[in-house]
Amino acid sequence: MAKVTKFSTVLETAEMRAGGAAALKKSLPKAKSAKALKAVADDRYLSLMSLRVFSAGLKHSMVAAKWLYFEEIFFAFEPKRVAAIPDEELEALLKEKRIIRHWGKTKATRHNAATMAAISAEHGGFGAWLADWPESDIVGLWDEMQKRFSQLGGKSGPYFLRMAGKDSFVLTSDTIKALNKWGACTGEPKGKKARRDVQQVFNQWADESGLKLSEMSMILACSVD
Repeated sequence: MAKVTKFSTVLETAEMRAGGAAALKKSLPKAKSAKALKAVADDRYLSLMSLRVFSAGLKHSMVAAKWLYFEEIFFAFEPKRVAAIPDEELEALLKEKRIIRHWGKTKATRHNAATMAAISAEHGGFGAWLADWPESDIVGLWDEMQKRFSQLGGKSGPYFLRMAGKDSFVLTSDTIKALNKWGACTGEPKGKKARRDVQQVFNQWADESGLKLSEMSMILACSVD
């Protein structure tokens, strides 16, 4: 691996490409505080998670347009209620024309509801579990979510965290291109070791810059063509 560039250089390049520091700052995502994450009800987290699962591979606007029906049919995404849906009722949803009919994603919703309810019971709320997970090991949270939840592998887990307001970087194609450009990795960081190596670079840059993971992720993406 080449020598990792200081983040001040990455930031300067991104600001030039964005048309100035103010324009770049305006485009950056805003992560929630631990207090704000803990204040969100479990049903809102399950709704967001399910939205991410059903949006994967589809036009997001199409899924969003149907989401009020999803909220109605899945009991406002109250985890214990969704987890208790019997098989025959779940199978009947494949005939429900108001929502997206996908058996794997429908089953994932029930599984994820049960998993979220269990985590919430153990930690005093799903938001508390998210809030207490250290950003210095965010790739560990990705791995844990992929292991415990259904259909949250790949980029779906990190995107859900971004949607929920948990500070996380996302390995988009532009972010990976920038990581290569600035000496943080070679190629796409696919395996656990490669992702943990990238995490260490983000931690190093966070110490240097004082920026959040989500901010640095977007700045990286803005630093390349």
